[in-house]
Amino acid sequence: MSEANPRLARLLGGAALASLRARLRSRYQRGRESGVVTLGSLSGTERDALAGLLGRRPSEAGSLRFDIAELDARLADAGLASSLRHALELLDGPIVDLVAARAESARNWENVRALVTDGRLAAFLSDGRGLGLLKRLAAHLPVAAALIGQVQAVLAQLPAAAVTRSHLAAQLLGDAHALDPGSPVATIVLAVLRRERAGADATEGEETVRESWAAVGVLVNELARPVLFLNLPGSAGASAGDPSGEPGYLSLRALMRSAPVWKVASRDVYVCENPNLVAIAADALGAQCAPLVCTDGMPAAAQRALLSQLALAGARLHYHGDFDWPGIVIANTVVDMFGAAPWRFGATDYLSALDTDARATRPLAGAAVEARWDSALTQAMQMQGRAIDEEALAARLLRDLDVRLKQTLPDTYAICYDSPPRKNDNEIK
Repeated sequence: MSEANPRLARLLGGAALASLRARLRSRYQRGRESGVVTLGSLSGTERDALAGLLGRRPSEAGSLRFDIAELDARLADAGLASSLRHALELLDGPIVDLVAARAESARNWENVRALVTDGRLAAFLSDGRGLGLLKRLAAHLPVAAALIGQVQAVLAQLPAAAVTRSHLAAQLLGDAHALDPGSPVATIVLAVLRRERAGADATEGEETVRESWAAVGVLVNELARPVLFLNLPGSAGASAGDPSGEPGYLSLRALMRSAPVWKVASRDVYVCENPNLVAIAADALGAQCAPLVCTDGMPAAAQRALLSQLALAGARLHYHGDFDWPGIVIANTVVDMFGAAPWRFGATDYLSALDTDARATRPLAGAAVEARWDSALTQAMQMQGRAIDEEALAARLLRDLDVRLKQTLPDTYAICYDSPPRKNDNEIK
């Protein structure tokens, strides 16, 4: 408060009238400089203070109506302030026109956005959510301008030729940790990449982030969770080639750096969820096992990279997993992302397994998940309430994997000859 206006402080200042002053200031903050004001829900102290400034008799009314010009004149005549706005600024500091401030801020942010030359980043920032993310991460305009420059420097190098994330960060930004999870540059770059990738996960889990980087040739923890496979034909170093009958592993590093050439065009490649099934197949069939890849649960970056490469090379992917709700989630991912067909993984297969392998089941727990390739499977699992681990069905699956046996059967029976004839996929008894 101004020491030069003790009368003003006594008449309109103090904690008791702070709420009243805030209500009056809000008019000016909204750009309303004049006009008639009606204030309701006034306390007795507030009502008496306004009545005194206006030269009116006190009343018991809960509201008071007055013209701003009238109060301006009263304050000026009394030598308290040149206007109500002046009085409020003397008591509580300058009043900012929020409407004008917001308009100026919007113009300034548009000027920052005009600095963008990368089309991908421009498209991202054209969305209010994208610009909002930039504002939250940068807060101040100079920081935002610098951040845009850093993001564009990274995007200009993508896709990269299998470079590690830390090396890319050190090379472009002068800090090996500048693209670590949660950093402003990494957050925006990943958001731009996710926007580009149709159907990509919207979440930011560790594996999703690793996969997003891997999709543009940037390696994150490139030796984590290598992908397990058996008898994959192709040129991917010593781990793959002609069927050897022995399981092998490929890291994300090997998949991205060595540019494998998979010889799987128009060939069946089977995909399972559990490593134990690969071991069982290797023991039982060895080199006579059809190509088999394991997701080892939800596929991580290496698993997704290999499945993407196989799909692009023309492989016909067939997927099987656990008959439980997590298994359905994994299957939905593999079917949706890589175009895999279900492999003995429908309602008929589930019910047949219950009939013949009931002792190998366990209680089905958790919330139901829709099997997007066969809604009848979800219904059947809900009705039966039993889960079946993939390993319990190994004998059935091995018949499909035995290349010698497949060669003696018509093509139409290559996948489903062990299942009873279907009446209707949606008919569950």
